[in-house]
Amino acid sequence: MTATPPPPPTTDILAALNRDGFVVIPNVLSQDELANLRAASTHIAAQTRAGKWPYMRTLPKQFPPWPSDPSRGIWGVQHLLHPSMPHGSTFAASYFHPTIAAVVRTLLDCTDDDLIMELYNLLVRPDEDFALRWHRDDIPPAATADEELARLNEPAWHAQWNLALYEDSSLIVVPGSHRRARTQVERDADPYEGSLEGQRVVSMQPGDAVFYNNNILHRGVYVSSKERMTLHGSMGHVKGSRHRARNVLQHGCGEWVDECDFGGLEEGISKRAELMREKLVVLGREGGEVGFSQDD
Repeated sequence: MTATPPPPPTTDILAALNRDGFVVIPNVLSQDELANLRAASTHIAAQTRAGKWPYMRTLPKQFPPWPSDPSRGIWGVQHLLHPSMPHGSTFAASYFHPTIAAVVRTLLDCTDDDLIMELYNLLVRPDEDFALRWHRDDIPPAATADEELARLNEPAWHAQWNLALYEDSSLIVVPGSHRRARTQVERDADPYEGSLEGQRVVSMQPGDAVFYNNNILHRGVYVSSKERMTLHGSMGHVKGSRHRARNVLQHGCGEWVDECDFGGLEEGISKRAELMREKLVVLGREGGEVGFSQDD
């Protein structure tokens, strides 16, 4: 197996994330890892479109909760770490991947003992062209400038990433917008069609990952004619569990995480995975009714 390159120097990653709100890490996956993940993703995407996997992102709905009805088409597969997931060990190995974990530790300035398991999903080619509106993941569009700033000035307490299995240029961001409230022009722009000043399309090659602040101003544009399989994950810092509860538990992972078994992963990785899983179990038990971050 081709060796996975180490992550870029700490200062480069942190500088880019702090400045721009995102950073691209090239060549996270070896060719063997990429091939295995493509095969697993192709299979589960087909199963989901056929209604044989119940956890999905369905068209035309943008945000959770999504109905388990693929008749209008899908744009994502949920819960890759679910204990019943086919190819679960392949997906788990990519979620707990040494390079992914190293980047997360760098961005959160923490150790393995601080990490908590969060979300892992698959974003796929939609059955019809589809776009997400401009948004911040955990700040509603009706928030005032003061409300935005109050949330943006809090620690992120998580790292979120997209890991591309094919070329992917679906993510559009406004660099630096994670550090400020929206301008009046941004508030007034068409949330689906409007181009914003300074926006940037994040382009990735197969095996690349982009880590980004989930409250950067961003949207997704998905083309039905272009293959897309992009792993979408997040890991949290245990100190931020109270702040992250809604963003994580709204997806329903607290309902099944206590049944996961990561003992089949490589030694060392499996230990970290189990510790992270145990922290999510606790979050699920203590989270209560969290509601949803966005309204469609």
